[in-house]
Amino acid sequence: MPEDIRERSFKFAIRVLKLCKELPKDEINRILINQVARSSTSIGANLEEAQGANTRPEFVNCTNIAKKEARETRYWLLIIAEVNPQFKERMQEIIEESEAIVKILTASIKKLRTRKDF
Repeated sequence: MPEDIRERSFKFAIRVLKLCKELPKDEINRILINQVARSSTSIGANLEEAQGANTRPEFVNCTNIAKKEARETRYWLLIIAEVNPQFKERMQEIIEESEAIVKILTASIKKLRTRKDF
């Protein structure tokens, strides 16, 4: 797995949380903020957990969970952008970063499943 993905996911989570602080705190956004805050921070948390894995399957599983959380985060970001059109253009870069993280993790998992060493 690319070593910088852990740092990248950390920086991504911080960007998402900062965005959340700027969003209007209405009834709908509170729900969306809670969801995206949880999923975005879970990406890096699962990658950190993978670093402590004792077995290859455990490492792959944690990395796969991180990928699922990245996909979920992208989903919430897309909803936030639609519900808050005034933020839509500003959010394009962060949505693209979520897509890049999904691609990196997908490629890493495929590579891990084909390699013989650990």
